This record gives sequence, structure tokens and C-alpha cells, in this order.
Amino acid sequence: MNEQNKSNYKKFMLLWAGELVSSIGGGLTSFGLGIYIFQKTGNASGMALMTLLAFLPGLLLKVPAGVLADRYDRRLLMMIGDGCSGMGVLFILLCMLGGEAELWQIYVGVIISSVFSALLEPAFTATITDLLTKEQFSRANGLVSMAGSARYLFSPILAGFILAFSDIKVILVIDICTFFLTIISAAVVRNSIAAKPVAERKPFFRSMKEGWDVIAKRKGLFLLILISSAITMFMGVFQVLGEPFILSFADSKTLGIVETVAASGMLFTGVILGIKGIRKNFVKMLSIGLFFSGIGMAFFGVFNNTVIIGLFGFLFFASLPIANNSLDFLARTNIPEEFQGRVWGLIGFISQLGYVIAYSLSGITADAVGAMTGGGVGKGAALTITFSGICLAVIAVAMTRVKRLGELEKSTVAETVSVPGLE
Repeated sequence: MNEQNKSNYKKFMLLWAGELVSSIGGGLTSFGLGIYIFQKTGNASGMALMTLLAFLPGLLLKVPAGVLADRYDRRLLMMIGDGCSGMGVLFILLCMLGGEAELWQIYVGVIISSVFSALLEPAFTATITDLLTKEQFSRANGLVSMAGSARYLFSPILAGFILAFSDIKVILVIDICTFFLTIISAAVVRNSIAAKPVAERKPFFRSMKEGWDVIAKRKGLFLLILISSAITMFMGVFQVLGEPFILSFADSKTLGIVETVAASGMLFTGVILGIKGIRKNFVKMLSIGLFFSGIGMAFFGVFNNTVIIGLFGFLFFASLPIANNSLDFLARTNIPEEFQGRVWGLIGFISQLGYVIAYSLSGITADAVGAMTGGGVGKGAALTITFSGICLAVIAVAMTRVKRLGELEKSTVAETVSVPGLE
């Protein structure tokens, strides 16, 4: 690795540290607001609606945000996205300072944060491509997965203990403070790396169409994105219903501990991938990661024992970085550099449509199943999680027989070998 590559990797690490802090802060708020809403409503639908509103605006804006990432300074977009998303958290805090916040006020604040956060993801993802070489992508992806896991690893146990001695307003204040740190890290990197010049500023929708053409011409990539959408649907069920399932027989402090133990699986695997990465058999590794995630998810909802739940949660989260790393590498190395921003915006939009379905229906489904079985929201959430885990494992096995995915990996390997300077 030459001096320039080392310097760029240090810049990536600074950005990554900022996103790690941001992830922890966002996880604190997400956990705290989820508890707040569940205690106020007593059902899974209210929590699911908050998750949907936190997610949907960002999803709808991913594509235009990706175009912006190819047209303007990506580091500046990251600063604007991180900074302005804090206004939504500040709005919720101000509402709570006057007494209990109404549900609609929480939902409005969540939407504000989501809208501005949409600027961040395509810009951050494309910046990784700006800074690093292909041989560094897999290691970087492992670290990014680990940063994403921080909201599940550190945030729940921190939030659980804070709520045991204080209230949610303290959590919101902490989250607001984290925005300053992430803005500073992006500003430092921006001052040391020049924005790539845009030779021709094309019309906005033409730029968007060019991003779509890149995906449409690569059938294997398009298929991979569609499979990702199905995967996110089942994983979204787990994200929404895991908390109300545990809260049906435990308190918020116990929930925080169980979530932290489970999410430590992602940290464990993320560290390994951050050091070694994955160098071959990406489709196979993607399938293995998804299969064991599905198994962990399926058995997560079977027992009302927090120790067993924590173990299967650990398996679920430990398998995710393997799948995410493989999927990210297969996609990233099949996208021309000049289209990275807009294509990643489209990939994020299509692949995460599954979350919209999950966030819209999982809470309602769990409440309905609980009412039908007479077991309440806890039983309904458990059965829905188990069914979704089984479906995820079946998809993982089936995708190994899809030839187009294998062809996608072959083109990736051939392209990687042809790049000068790779070890």
C-alpha cells in the first residue's frame, strides 16, 4: 500500500469514526422513542409506524440524493445531511420539555430527521469509492457494517440504563450532541480532499436515467437488487417486532441487555471482516450469511427465555456482516466509478422497498395474530418473526442455484484481477 492509499484510508477511518458516533446516537433515540411509544400505546403498531416514518422519507429521497452525490461535493452533502437531521430530534425534545409529547409530534420529528439523513448515505457510500482501492473495499465494508451495528450493540444497553435512572429527554440531548462530532469529521476530510469536478452538469432526470441504465444493462446486478428487496422485507419484520416481543415479558433494562448481547455478534464478525475481509466465493458467502441469519431469526421467536433469545439473536447479527459484505462487494465492483452516487441511490431505493412492506404490515400482523391466538402482542410478534426467519433461510438456499449471480461474480473477479497494483 503506497503513501497515498495509506493517507486516504486514514481519512476513511475518520469518516467512519464520525458515522460510528452518529449510529450510536441514533440508536439511543430509536430505542428510547420505541419504549416511549410502546408504554403509551401498548401495541406493536405504534412502534411499527414510527419505524416506517423514520425510514420511508429517506427511501423516497435516495435516488435524487444519489444524483446530488454525483453532482456536488459529497463531503458537504454529508455535513448538511447529518447537521440538519438533528433538527428533528431537537423538535421532539422541545415538545417533551413542555410535557409529554403527542404521538404526532414524535412522528413529525422522525420524518424531519429522515428527510435530511437521506443526503448522507449515497454521499458516504460514494466517498468510500473516492478514497479507497478495490483491495480495501472488503475491509472497509466490514468496518461500515460494524459501525451500523453500534446502534444495536451499544445503544440499547446505554439507553436501557439511562431510562432506568432518568428519562428520554437525556437520551435526546446526547443524540443531538453526536451530530456536532460527525459534522466535524466530515469537515476535516473535506478540507483535505478535493471534490471531483463534474465535466458536464446534465439535467437531473437524465442523470437519474443514466444510473438506471447502468443497473438495467447488468442483469445479474438487477437480480441481486431484487433479491435484496425480498431479504429486507423479512429482516424488517425482525427489526420491528423484536422489541415488543421481549417487552411482552421483560422490562426496558432487560431488553437493552438482550439487544446488546445479540448485536455483539455483528461486532464479532465485523471485526474479523475488517481485518481479513472476504476475497472469493462472494455469492456462496452471501448465501451462507443469509441462511444462518434466517435460522437465528426463526428460533429467536420460539422461546421466552432471555438467555436463549440472546444466543439466537447473536447468531442472526453475526451472520449479517458476511451477507452485507458479500452483497456490497458484488454490487460496488460492477458499478462504474462516475455513476457510483446515482446507482447507489437507486440500489438503496429498490433493495429497501422490502422494509416499507415490513414496517407497514408487521405491527398490524403481530397484533392480529396475537388477538387470534389469544397470546397478545408478544405471541403474535414471536410467530411472525419465526415465519419470516424460515422464509429468509429458504431464499438463501435457493439463490445458490441462480446462474446470473455466479456470472456477476465472474465479471467482478475478472475486473478485479485486471486492475494494476492490486496485491
